[in-house]
Amino acid sequence: MADSILQHQLEKLAAERYPLHMPGHKRHIAPAPGLGCYAWDMTEIDGADDLHEADGILAAAMARTAALYGARRCWYLVGGSTVGLLAGIRALAPFGSEVIAARNCHKAVYHAMELGHLTAHYLTPPVDAAFGVYGSVTPAMVEAALTAHPRARCVILTSPTYEGVLSDIALIANVCHMHGVPLLVDEAHGAHYLPFAANYGWQGGAVAAGADLVVQSAHKTLPSLTQTAFLQLNGDLADPDEVERQLDVFETSSPSYPLLVSLDGCTSWLASDGPAAFARWRERLERFSAAVANLQHIKVMCFGRDTLADHPGFFAHDSGKILLQIGADGAAFLRAGGFEPEMVCGPNVLAMTSPCDNAYTLDRLADVLHAWDEQNAPTPPAHLLPAPGNAAYTIAEALLHPAREVLLADACGETAAEYIWAYPPGVPLVAPGEKITQEFLDACRALDAAGTRLHHSVGKNGRCIAVL
Repeated sequence: MADSILQHQLEKLAAERYPLHMPGHKRHIAPAPGLGCYAWDMTEIDGADDLHEADGILAAAMARTAALYGARRCWYLVGGSTVGLLAGIRALAPFGSEVIAARNCHKAVYHAMELGHLTAHYLTPPVDAAFGVYGSVTPAMVEAALTAHPRARCVILTSPTYEGVLSDIALIANVCHMHGVPLLVDEAHGAHYLPFAANYGWQGGAVAAGADLVVQSAHKTLPSLTQTAFLQLNGDLADPDEVERQLDVFETSSPSYPLLVSLDGCTSWLASDGPAAFARWRERLERFSAAVANLQHIKVMCFGRDTLADHPGFFAHDSGKILLQIGADGAAFLRAGGFEPEMVCGPNVLAMTSPCDNAYTLDRLADVLHAWDEQNAPTPPAHLLPAPGNAAYTIAEALLHPAREVLLADACGETAAEYIWAYPPGVPLVAPGEKITQEFLDACRALDAAGTRLHHSVGKNGRCIAVL
């Protein structure tokens, strides 16, 4: 059972004093039936510390988490990994500077580049032919980019990706540090890569690998409330004072104490129950892999007969992510079988697992997949991601220009004035300032035909795109 020192302190404060302060429910009226955490929903009163100037109970909680991960510093985030990415990038890359970024980063990275008027030099990983997802960024790619762009202030990568593809962060960190450049890793989908997790098959976490700033969504794979995340710091290339200043800019000044308590409780659970839970998680995943080995029509990335060797563009794969090539019809069959997948994007359907899954959940999933397989369900073809068009402007420059709307069908050769992405995973298919290619338009048509809704940052008419 998770235990939170922070929660105990809040309960003590709540018992001792009547709240002549926010929030308005006064710990007396539950905002919703059954919402018990309102009893310790407080503000920054005496004894509760202050997230933006932590020197008491919150500082101690974050120190416990840093020690668990082996980081120099840890900050609790109540605005998700988005806040950590915005603050971390701004702390490393001053306004108007240059950065090197993987092209498959989450849209929050693009928003950070937009707000900071940054010039991005992109690293575009290879696209896996079997599943149509981005592969790994290689150390050689990073070395070449740093050599070509010596004024770059940081390197920004995602590992693992939404689909579970990892890059060799240890070697990449070494390359960055040889150039005196910090590495920021979006590890939103890899908060489970703790030091002890390496004993159970989860090797390659960015903190242990030496990345300078690591952003992790605790809520994605660990027992913590939605919207909670960690920002971890290593080494001396990232200034902790500047990180704190930027967190003060981007994060709410009224952080939720129930969210903070869930991060502290998650840390406690990991320290006490984590090893046993991770051992069970590994056993369940291995049992699932064996159970799907004889599927005839369904592809499961890096499970069953599909191995890491079948994906030469992958450095490694996070086995906690189960990527199924079953399309929208297969996803509907999963729902009918009692499962709601994390993502349906074109032919790919993502099932996310965690150490908190029920004992026989993956056994039941294998049974449903066999039932779908026995219907001779056709394997949908992979949709290959489009290579980005050349950037005529930085993102910020493009957004400052007047824009007009044209039909997507007529947009080839134009310059985009907006983002378009499938969410999830939230990786822009095109970004402001990039040339619109026929490859991009073909990908949009294929995704639309597969029932995947594309999101536009400007236009609301899905048949049009804003251009310069």
